[in-house]
Amino acid sequence: MGTSGSKSIDGVGAVSGVGAAAAGLGGAGGEGGEGGAAEAWHGGAQLYVSLKMENAEISGDLVPHVYGSEPIIGTWDPSRALAMERELASMWELSFVVPPDHETLDFKFLLKPKDAETPCIIEEGPTRLLTGGMLEGDVRVALFKLNGDDEVLEFRVFNKADLVSPLELAASWRVYKENFQPSKVRGIPDISINVAPTNATEEGSAATLELDLEHYVVPSPPTAPPNGYAANLAATPASMIQTGALWTNDVLLSDGIQSPSSVSTKLEDPSNDKKNIEAWATDSSKNSGLIESKSVGTFTPLQKLDGQKGLFVDRGVGSPMLPKSASACSLASGFSFGSAKTMPEAAGAVAAAAVADRLHGSKEDRKLAIVLVGLPARGKTFTAVKLTRYLRWLGHETRHFNVGKYRRLKHGANQPADFFRDDNPEGIEARNEVAALAMEDMIDWMHGGGQVGIFDATNSTRKRRYMLMKMAEGNCKIIFLETICTDPNIIERNIRLKIQQSPDYADQPDYEAGLEDFKERLINYEKVYEPVGEGSYIKMIDMVKGQDGQLQVNNISGYLPGRIVFFLVNSHLTPRPILLTRHGESLHNVRGRVGGDTVLSETGELYAKKLANFIEKRLKYEKTATIWTSTLQRTILTASPIVGFPKIQWRALDEINSGVCDGMTYEEIKKNMPEEFESRKKDKLRYRYPRGESYLDVIQRLEPVIIELERQRAPVVVISHQAVLRALYAYFADRPLREVPEIEMPLHTIIEIQMGVLGVEEKRYKLMD
Repeated sequence: MGTSGSKSIDGVGAVSGVGAAAAGLGGAGGEGGEGGAAEAWHGGAQLYVSLKMENAEISGDLVPHVYGSEPIIGTWDPSRALAMERELASMWELSFVVPPDHETLDFKFLLKPKDAETPCIIEEGPTRLLTGGMLEGDVRVALFKLNGDDEVLEFRVFNKADLVSPLELAASWRVYKENFQPSKVRGIPDISINVAPTNATEEGSAATLELDLEHYVVPSPPTAPPNGYAANLAATPASMIQTGALWTNDVLLSDGIQSPSSVSTKLEDPSNDKKNIEAWATDSSKNSGLIESKSVGTFTPLQKLDGQKGLFVDRGVGSPMLPKSASACSLASGFSFGSAKTMPEAAGAVAAAAVADRLHGSKEDRKLAIVLVGLPARGKTFTAVKLTRYLRWLGHETRHFNVGKYRRLKHGANQPADFFRDDNPEGIEARNEVAALAMEDMIDWMHGGGQVGIFDATNSTRKRRYMLMKMAEGNCKIIFLETICTDPNIIERNIRLKIQQSPDYADQPDYEAGLEDFKERLINYEKVYEPVGEGSYIKMIDMVKGQDGQLQVNNISGYLPGRIVFFLVNSHLTPRPILLTRHGESLHNVRGRVGGDTVLSETGELYAKKLANFIEKRLKYEKTATIWTSTLQRTILTASPIVGFPKIQWRALDEINSGVCDGMTYEEIKKNMPEEFESRKKDKLRYRYPRGESYLDVIQRLEPVIIELERQRAPVVVISHQAVLRALYAYFADRPLREVPEIEMPLHTIIEIQMGVLGVEEKRYKLMD
């Protein structure tokens, strides 16, 4: 948290991400240099100011307010002061946007009792002055005199300012007076905010939607991801399971590390009998986000990397070009191209390009191991699960290997804290052994076609990391991913979640005893912990805090590592809901026709009204929520009754491009284009409509949407189309790519995805049959 006078506009090149993004979306200047900040501000970006007051002893009857000159409120009348919102138990916050023509403003804080008849208490001292986002003078404390002069209440004051893009502004409730129009589709602005309705109970809305939203809850599909300890989603320890019995490989833990022995992949995961050769995707070169750093570089969250053009609103999706795949390693060696009709022609060409990719570069560079490093309760496993889900969704054959799972299987789950002491040679040997077994399994899996392995363990000493590096020589490239957290409150929360969820304490009936044991284990790790400074690495430092965190990279280069860095810099753990829904029924839905850009049917119009009423009730207290739609009118019309929230159009959210089949029924396609009909029937994932798209193409163009959804801290309502929502849902639910075309995505149903520290939870609301 910044102190008085802190701001993030000292040179646009180092701004916390939003300044750089503003130049890409809103046409802002801001190309770095000393004067870049002011130019970006006046060139389209805005200055977003956050004022905060902190006092742990404030009475619940006193609410901090702000009043003053334009643009905060424009009056010194205390009765019209803006209330600050409670951010934490002792923290109050007010955010607002400073337009370019109001670089300087003056204001004061006041305490306003809930009882309106009681006089306000105005802070002592002169009027505060805010210039360019910075508070002038010694303004770190606000003093209020209560009961005459008998009692003085003291608040700590903080302020922070960031340059923000129009998209960021659209996400703020207080920017409702603005209407940014970077471009238009059929005369409708990409970003717009409705005025308040004159009659909130529009016909067919409140009258047909009960106040109890739970009335509309329907069961989620049985294939929804299970909740529970994240490490349970990791790969089954193949090297330790054989016909139900435990066995281990002989490994050498001294200077000479034996090469991994061959272990049948059939023992690793029953679902792996088939090599999952269909679960790969083409890679778009235009969003590569290439990073190449030979020395340590630092990124802050939300920072837009070079090469990530058009991140926020993808306006350029037309007829997709045939890209060259970088995910070649997911193709198994047994893939057959014998018959010309075994798969669609376009997908066959992509597969051929992927095979060609495998012939370039060293064997080691074609496989990537992300090795987690960090003390316990720092979010390593959560990060591993999240990164695994993202890479799988992009089509990279990825697997999560959790060393704790190996340890529990071989040595039991109830190991005391002494097992993790640095002066316990038996414990050290046992932990190194299971780490080597997990590494062997990962390398063996890579030899069988795997591409990215996520190696999840503390790996807290250089000796352990050098052991892993030696095992990886000639097999895969290693990037260390270190998670660092310095916030004691977050660490304490993670520790308590660990005691509640980890199998290590499942048989411990005494919660406090388990808590004490884990804290003692943590002390044992802290004694020998050595931060990463060798090889290629990424350091996530206090990233859970959002913009106050940092991401450091060293010796990172290449397409896939760059993508990983870009994903991590935009990720956070702030709980918030994401609501997915198809547009209301359209005329083409009624006629059974593919694609098109028709209006809603009468049933679809009724759903739009019910949806507006639902969102009004569900997001009643979520003032910064946004509504995202495609550029097709059936989604825009579905969103039109929703008022009070910014609406943003994404070209990337448009329905799958059906090419020459647009507007046809499936019966017409079957009759007039039988070969295309059969090709699609055989492989809906890869099938590309003539002059159109495939599901894999849709997934590739949705990556910026996923990044932006991960980055958002407020609720988002996505109103889109069946194929697009199938792809988005598959990401959150961690569904295999081969299942994407068959995911059920019914009309007039809302899927609420709740994202938070415990993972992803799902709830469905069906508003109409």
